Amino acid sequence: MEQNLTKPQMIDPFGRTVDYLRVSVTDRCDFRCVYCMAEDMTFLPKRDLLTLEELDRMCSAFVDKGVRKLRLTGGEPLVRKGIMGLFRSLSRHRTSGALDELTLTTNGSQLAKYASELVDCGVERVNVSIDTLDHAKFREITRWGDLGRVMEGLEAARAAGLAVKINAVALKGVNEFEITDMMSWAHGEGFDLTLIETMPLGDIEGDRTDQYLPLSLVRQRLEETHTLTPIPHKTGGPARYVEVAETGGRLGFITPLTHNFCESCNRVRITCTGTIYMCLGQDDAADLREPLRASESDELLHAAIDEAIGRKPKGHDFVIERAGAAPSVSRHMSMTGG
Repeated sequence: MEQNLTKPQMIDPFGRTVDYLRVSVTDRCDFRCVYCMAEDMTFLPKRDLLTLEELDRMCSAFVDKGVRKLRLTGGEPLVRKGIMGLFRSLSRHRTSGALDELTLTTNGSQLAKYASELVDCGVERVNVSIDTLDHAKFREITRWGDLGRVMEGLEAARAAGLAVKINAVALKGVNEFEITDMMSWAHGEGFDLTLIETMPLGDIEGDRTDQYLPLSLVRQRLEETHTLTPIPHKTGGPARYVEVAETGGRLGFITPLTHNFCESCNRVRITCTGTIYMCLGQDDAADLREPLRASESDELLHAAIDEAIGRKPKGHDFVIERAGAAPSVSRHMSMTGG
């Protein structure tokens, strides 16, 4: 406890403590989810990406400056060659007590291979993205994904002792009438479920107004058959949780459009190229790769981090309001990290 009190803190212009860092380790993925990216994606050349050693140094600089929760994302983080070496190296911050949590968001395709090793590296829980329990529809949503393989990954995660939270993007006309079944399944398996509104990020070869399903409507429908009681449960992210009396499980809502969560935002995101975005829903960013590479000392990097945190905005600009409109933010989710 004493260590927490004496550790430096990053405070943004609105008095919010930034103690949660999400780092994209790759923009590549073995799925092509329809709300996330185009099927024919052009990915970054490897030379533009931070090396695993640079990612370690970047993350460690943020830990030195007060980050307590670190999440590795992608793309799909587990497709990055050598990624377990990064997890193993960063686990030293868990061992020392500097980090409260080291975790990842994954599509689950590689979990059967890596679940046990993740636990060995101090990872205690994972977020797994699953938008439907229908095998054919899963393939349609992900374009390249295999639900059976993901289910094998979930079993491996359970066997290894990982806590699992299922993330599902609510998609109008796609999975909106499966949500009750998904909730019953997740809670029956001992998994939390978090529902997410689709976000206007990147050109996806489609119209997001066709996909957008407000979670206010989803919640209203659920309350016709279930008892939802708000609870103070927090995982470090923006979800607001309820307990579902009929299933005994937890259900989260991430609502960037119908009910934003900006007033309590404690997060920043770093891309695989070393760009920091102080807000997922804003284009303002800062380059941390140049100061990282300019000196073996972290002095320039720390100064660049301080400057970026000093520009963290009050809130995002997400809006989905008319057919054919350009996305609020041009970059893809796979670039910024989930």
